[in-house]
Amino acid sequence: MTSFGGAQTVDWNLAASTAVRLVRPGPEVSRDEARAVVAELRRHATASERHVREYTALGSPDGDGGGTPVLVVDRPGWIRANVAGFRTLLTPLTDKLQQRRADMPGSSVLGPVSGKVAGAEVGVLLSFLSSKVLGQYETFAPAARDLPAGPAEPGPGGPGTGRLLLVAPNIVHVERELDVEPHDFRLWVCLHEETHRTQFTAVPWLRDHLESEIQGFLAETDVDPGTLFERFREAAQTFVGAGRDREAGGAEPARSLVEIVQSPAQREILARVTAVMSLLEGHADYVMDGVGPSVVPSVAEIREKFAKRREAGAGRLDAVLRRLLGLDAKLRQYRDGERFVRAVVEQVGMEGFNRVWTSPNTLPTKAEIAAPADWIARVHG
Repeated sequence: MTSFGGAQTVDWNLAASTAVRLVRPGPEVSRDEARAVVAELRRHATASERHVREYTALGSPDGDGGGTPVLVVDRPGWIRANVAGFRTLLTPLTDKLQQRRADMPGSSVLGPVSGKVAGAEVGVLLSFLSSKVLGQYETFAPAARDLPAGPAEPGPGGPGTGRLLLVAPNIVHVERELDVEPHDFRLWVCLHEETHRTQFTAVPWLRDHLESEIQGFLAETDVDPGTLFERFREAAQTFVGAGRDREAGGAEPARSLVEIVQSPAQREILARVTAVMSLLEGHADYVMDGVGPSVVPSVAEIREKFAKRREAGAGRLDAVLRRLLGLDAKLRQYRDGERFVRAVVEQVGMEGFNRVWTSPNTLPTKAEIAAPADWIARVHG
């Protein structure tokens, strides 16, 4: 737990308790139904591993998912897992903030208060996200002792191994909302998430590369309160102006808070990270649709309904929050990344595409995601 002089920069326990308290209840299911859903998701996760590895021609060194566990969790379980992951990943930044705050007058009084405020804010954000996520390969999983409680029994895990989370109530909620065949939808979701597990277990350097980029991004964070305040003011003015422009019938969409509070160096790092995430998400979508027709009978119906749901969003407030937090960028990552993967495979085949996993130098740039031919020319000569 990050602290200095007894005060935490972020009260992570408060973040977890706040998120769990605010989280919306999932769909109503009986105890027997819940057990059946968990068991089926586990079976589908196991089956998906073989389907994905055969289709992508990728495999982990030990051939069994890299020893990473599959956890079927509820919404509070997802929250606890992500609080632990955030705490691990953000430690360098929180230490930096703590050191800066220790030099400020009145830090002994304000420190505990600001830590609780930050914890409450993180909790509100996690509460919002906990009902949106269907599954997640937790790349930066903490030690096994921090595994979350939930409807599944935690498997083994350790620092650096990662773990696959499947959020059972959210999967059931979406399959009911879309009115699709539940067994097909659950397998379809598992194919996408298993692809992410395959990416990281088959490409050992990928996790370290992504962590290095994120830590570089955090190291560039300007912790001067005055600078951050000015950037937030700019963000607020941008959103107000964009709203007026839209009412007038024009203008580009406003940048998110995430984009506006960045330094120039951070924008360069974010461009590289965005390209990697577009590749990973697009590859998962491509594999999910490629494997789907042979094992998911209603895949065409599921894909059509799910794509419409993605684009439409859940409502006006939901859309505003997504835009404010920069989450709508993830929709572009799915779309642009899938186009990149499809174009490359069509030109050079799956084996030619898999050269993308050779080293950080063969990853596509943000510009190449939009122009696959440029990546082919650079990597394949």
